[in-house]
Amino acid sequence: MAVSASDTGALSATLAQAMPVAKLVLGKPVEEVVTLIPRVFNLCRGAQEAAAKLAFGLPLDSDVRQRLAQDFIRDHLVRLGLLLPRHFGLPTLPVAQGVVGVLPPQMPETEADFSLYLRQTEGVAPMLRALDAAFQSGEAVADLPYIDDLRVVQANACENSVAARHGTHPVMQHIAETRGRGPLWRVFARMLDLAACSRGEVPAPKRLDDGWVVVPASRGAYAMRACVREGIVTQFERITPTDHMMAAGGIMAQSLASLPAASRHLATLLVDVLDPCSPVTLHGGAKGGGIANA
Repeated sequence: MAVSASDTGALSATLAQAMPVAKLVLGKPVEEVVTLIPRVFNLCRGAQEAAAKLAFGLPLDSDVRQRLAQDFIRDHLVRLGLLLPRHFGLPTLPVAQGVVGVLPPQMPETEADFSLYLRQTEGVAPMLRALDAAFQSGEAVADLPYIDDLRVVQANACENSVAARHGTHPVMQHIAETRGRGPLWRVFARMLDLAACSRGEVPAPKRLDDGWVVVPASRGAYAMRACVREGIVTQFERITPTDHMMAAGGIMAQSLASLPAASRHLATLLVDVLDPCSPVTLHGGAKGGGIANA
């Protein structure tokens, strides 16, 4: 994911021009489209493949959830162990060791556990502590309703993220109450998701009404809908976590709006925490761009 920045006034973010997905698939045979979609959107290849198969009425592999878990583990390890520590000048973590190289043997389950963990020197704890110090309470936060079966098929602002899968966890609730739904809340959610995926705990893909299907992804949940006539794709729709994030009043807009001018040097770090799946350009206040590779 490329991030660039320019100083033009109020801080905002825009996405690169979206790929015309419908034009790529309409009029093509189903088998070709099912192969094409995960190749085009290879950042989340497993989720895209599962969504395409389900949307076209094809059977899912029996191990689909295990394969999704492995994709999510890879993405979470890269962000927690490589990308985010670099923002603070911290050593990268041994992600080749898997979850044990990043997470503690037992994830914090209470406020007291979390306070103790923040003082540790192993794994992701130093990065988490630096993140907590970088953003003050109420900075870079977004308070939106969690994704549900109604919101997931509408490209409007909502909390479609990994955090939505873990919002009821006691530590998540503690962070939300003491810091807000900001970077620390989101990164701890990614830790929880990594731990869950290591146990094979991934939400099941499902069918909704009106032809929509929903598949979990490392950034949240994807919705897809398609129509077929005589083996040819005649309609195709796709709504991603980034669509919800970048919607008017969405996670990105609220997070940037609640980032004080004195903290705007943290804007590229914030974008790396939010993790949109497409290139983002920051406008206003964020001096000097950065590059993060998702």
